Amino acid sequence: MTRTIFEKSDAIALVAEVFRELGYEGASMSSITARTRLSKGSLYHFFPDGKEEMAAEIMANIDAWFVTQMFRPLEEDEPRAAIALMWETTDTYFRSGRRICLIGAFALDETRDRFAGAIRGYFKRWIEALAGALIRGGVKEAEAHALAEEAVVGIQGALMLARALGDDRVFGRALRRLKAKLGEAGPDQMLA
Repeated sequence: MTRTIFEKSDAIALVAEVFRELGYEGASMSSITARTRLSKGSLYHFFPDGKEEMAAEIMANIDAWFVTQMFRPLEEDEPRAAIALMWETTDTYFRSGRRICLIGAFALDETRDRFAGAIRGYFKRWIEALAGALIRGGVKEAEAHALAEEAVVGIQGALMLARALGDDRVFGRALRRLKAKLGEAGPDQMLA
């Protein structure tokens, strides 16, 4: 039985979960319709250019969410509060390690070449936003950039390892270690 939806955002959420499960290359139109229970007509209504448009819209949607919920706070808010929010948001968004990073997954296969700018922009902004917050919090610039890169690498690696081992506790442990490391970098552990 097909599902009826009226908002494109609902279709984006459903298709994103199929891409998370099967990857871009593995998600055929048939598998997308079967798993979302949306008809091909509905999918083409929302995404006239097909699967590539679906992926582009999903990445734009994810990026917009991260800009609002994480990147702008890191860029504009008080550093300690913004970094604390980043840890909380990261844990919540990735469902404590049970949800893969779709943009990270796209970076690992042929999809990377198709969406290189969007993938690069997402990760670069995350690193730069976090580094900026660390610098505003009193961390020297070179150290702030190294810590920010290490944090994003650690988050992405923990997501992959938690998935590979089938143990989402890996993600929680990694977040606690990364949070502690960043906390040790600030003056008087201001950023913990």
